[in-house]
Amino acid sequence: MNNIPYKIYLNEDEMPKAWYNLRADMKNKPAPLLNPGTHQPMKAEELYPVFCEELVKQELDNDTPYFQIPDEVFNFYKMYRPSPLVRAYCLEKALGTPAKIYYKFEGNNTSGSHKLNSAIAQAYYAKKQGLKGVTTETGAGQWGTALSMACAYLGLDCKVYMVKVSYEQKPFRREVMRTYGASVTPSPSMTTEVGKRILEAHPGTTGSLGCAISEAVEAATSVEGYRYVLGSVLNQVLLHQSIIGLETEAALKKYDIKPDMIIGCAGGGSNLGGLIAPFMRDKILGKSDCRIIAVEPASCPSFTRGKYAYDFCDTGMVCPLAKMYTLGSDFIPAPNHAGGLRYHGMSSVLSQLYDDGLMEAVAVPQTEVFKAAERFARVEGILPAPESSHAIKVAIDEAEKCRETGEEKTIVFGLTGTGYFDMVAYEKFHDGKMEDYVPTDEELAASAAKLPRV
Repeated sequence: MNNIPYKIYLNEDEMPKAWYNLRADMKNKPAPLLNPGTHQPMKAEELYPVFCEELVKQELDNDTPYFQIPDEVFNFYKMYRPSPLVRAYCLEKALGTPAKIYYKFEGNNTSGSHKLNSAIAQAYYAKKQGLKGVTTETGAGQWGTALSMACAYLGLDCKVYMVKVSYEQKPFRREVMRTYGASVTPSPSMTTEVGKRILEAHPGTTGSLGCAISEAVEAATSVEGYRYVLGSVLNQVLLHQSIIGLETEAALKKYDIKPDMIIGCAGGGSNLGGLIAPFMRDKILGKSDCRIIAVEPASCPSFTRGKYAYDFCDTGMVCPLAKMYTLGSDFIPAPNHAGGLRYHGMSSVLSQLYDDGLMEAVAVPQTEVFKAAERFARVEGILPAPESSHAIKVAIDEAEKCRETGEEKTIVFGLTGTGYFDMVAYEKFHDGKMEDYVPTDEELAASAAKLPRV
């Protein structure tokens, strides 16, 4: 009988007390953010009008390996952390695989995802700075939900620009945000100048995270006492999300488990970057040869079909330039159900690691993703979010390879959240109305041609 429990929990006193900054151990540091006007590295004082001051310091710090988690944030974490590392015994049995499958489940809080880990941190620093409120974007709505919860807890105003297709597909996620006091605007909108320009250039567009970011930044910089906060992509967000990987590492060590591969979904990079942080550290330092696999939607394939270049982080081109794998800030993803993964670029940290050959990337079509989600739900009892289901798809693929070869590999993947607000997507899948859209080479080339010349 296997002596590893279904769920491995850490005790409260075993929770990480500091966030880990992977950049400190990277041999090739991610390229700096550039001022879009001068093409020179952004200075802290240039970022202060947009971001909270303490978050700017975290964003630009490539050398400090650990940042102490503030007591107020740590106490908030204790309401839902540590989260469980689950052995997927039922999935293993259903697949008939000798592989050992584990998933780190981040959906055991009201926001339904890992996003709360950074939302409370960013809201805390905004409150500490004496701000009135914050603005942000949200795709599937998980980040907006998490931020609205954090702001309600700390007494901050919260303005959310929600990608229009998600605003329409997921009204209940929108209502959770409003329950926590946030105002929610479908993006692109006519409430900002950049929104008007995007609608003029792309009439009838269903929006993207890049569009919503542009609007949220304009809203933050045009109202006194507000700053912009982001749920993914930025270095500071990956820093806060490292608590996922640190807990996973500690849970595995309790039973002397060494993973052969770590798998996570990839949109902007928050979940994946947080999950892999300590494992990538060991790989960089030569202590591990663990495979690390990023899984992205075939409809928005930044890693697998994008260019590694400097690009705007937003569609309205009001944000700094970041060197990343990108499809071009002008690229508008298909209005599918990949939700929070519908972003044109990728974290600079993850982009550098990928370019260095330290991680792999796979793009998968959405119908295959939902087949995997349904398969998982029927045996493991959790309805997964569409984003997480990209990781489930590849975890199942790898486990089936083990069945064919007889290898007893240990697979760990991130289950970032639940899919109970994604039932429109599940409905379309069950009714056979879901389609796989994959952009053509010509479409991607047209968007790439508009990349800024740096």
